[in-house]
Amino acid sequence: MNTPVTEAELQAWVDGRLPPERRGAVEAHLAQHPADMARLQAYRSQNAALHALFDPLLARPVPPAMAAAAAPTSTSTPAAPAAAARRSRRPAWPPMLRAAAMLALTLAGGAAGWLLHGAADHGTPAQLADAALPRRAALAHAVYAPEVRHPVEVGADQQAHLVAWLSKRLGAPLKPPQLAALGYALEGGRLLPGHSGPVAQFMYRDNGGARLTLYVSTEQAHGKETGFRFAQEGQVGVFYWINGRYGYALSGNLDKAALAAVANAVYAQLEPAG
Repeated sequence: MNTPVTEAELQAWVDGRLPPERRGAVEAHLAQHPADMARLQAYRSQNAALHALFDPLLARPVPPAMAAAAAPTSTSTPAAPAAAARRSRRPAWPPMLRAAAMLALTLAGGAAGWLLHGAADHGTPAQLADAALPRRAALAHAVYAPEVRHPVEVGADQQAHLVAWLSKRLGAPLKPPQLAALGYALEGGRLLPGHSGPVAQFMYRDNGGARLTLYVSTEQAHGKETGFRFAQEGQVGVFYWINGRYGYALSGNLDKAALAAVANAVYAQLEPAG
């Protein structure tokens, strides 16, 4: 049977849910369509990065108050033995909370990150944007740093165009730091959605293939300034700070001390002493 391969089957291949009888047809299709293969491999890389970032949160014990709130109310009809057995095999997370966590993996959005961290939607938009900065930066790093073929939209060989393009889109002059003295070369950058508008991501790589990303936002419109702060988001460490409308976050899978050394160099170039 030469049944055409559908997009739904391609997505099932990405998720490991493709029926065995269709595996040969899908793999033959991918062998003949390298663009589809590259796209699906990118999806797999993104899925793996998102799981690495958020799975540790799913492993945390549920706070008692939240577990009690999510517990089902009792009824006068006893549960059937089979249903009770199925419930006994469920994960510790109540269904409502687990669904919210999986939404973060699906949407890769800031709002889901808030839910996973137990944060309430209180505060001004500017305060929310500040608090979300390291989380958004870590998520963007986890999604794009593992990419093999398409880690950036514009490469460092077009640095002038890259900087002009991102500066125009963010409405502010940008200046990617030079980190060659620390062993990292600019690989390129891309435009990303932020809290309320576009943000920029610059990517750096060392000779061993390790990558760092610098996330630059201009959404901090309240004129606030902060010193260095550190956040650990899953396996990604983030040093971040705010200067006026600019928010900067350097992300990487380095230990804290090594990442701090690079962050200090970035800070020195972006925030020169007056």
